[in-house]
Amino acid sequence: MAFDFKKEFKEYYQPKNRPEIINVPSVNFLAVRGSGDPNLEGGDYQRAVGLLYAVAFTLKMSYKTSYRIDGFYEYVVPPLEGFWWQDGIDGANYADKSSFNWISVIRLPDFITENDVAWAADTATEKKNLDCSSVKFFTLNEGLCVQMMHTGSYNNEPETVALMDEYIHQNGYENDLNGSRLHHEIYLSDPRKSSPEKMKTVIRHPIRKL
Repeated sequence: MAFDFKKEFKEYYQPKNRPEIINVPSVNFLAVRGSGDPNLEGGDYQRAVGLLYAVAFTLKMSYKTSYRIDGFYEYVVPPLEGFWWQDGIDGANYADKSSFNWISVIRLPDFITENDVAWAADTATEKKNLDCSSVKFFTLNEGLCVQMMHTGSYNNEPETVALMDEYIHQNGYENDLNGSRLHHEIYLSDPRKSSPEKMKTVIRHPIRKL
């Protein structure tokens, strides 16, 4: 049976609907960086997501090609994730989505290297007639964080963030959002197939002890 990150690492992908504090280890991702409104039809964000999945599935199916990845085992492509920030804004201004900067990512198994990602990007570019050169290997160690499952529209995320903020303050922590530690979302629902009120998104913020 294919390895499924959501099932094997439930503490990172299936949090409770109440805040909890966790320590997130270093993780490797496929990543595309950009800026602008993620809801813009045909915009940079939507194109980035398409490129990520093109490279992700090229890696997943590499065992059916002549290319060999050391230590490869079959796995389920993990869910889409995103890191978000706005220049000069503490927190997020959801009314001005055009000012968002983002790093759109998909987690990689530990056996996949930067060279493997470069091969997959070149292969996907050739076979799918897409320029996948913007898809890069990216490593992040998030460390100490607070997270919670958000159920509902993305526009209602401030309500969940407020619960997370209250929880950390009550437990002797504070937010540590900055240029290198970012608002993090993990998308467990497909917005094309789920009604807004039922969508599930993991929200994660970096914190530090007071």
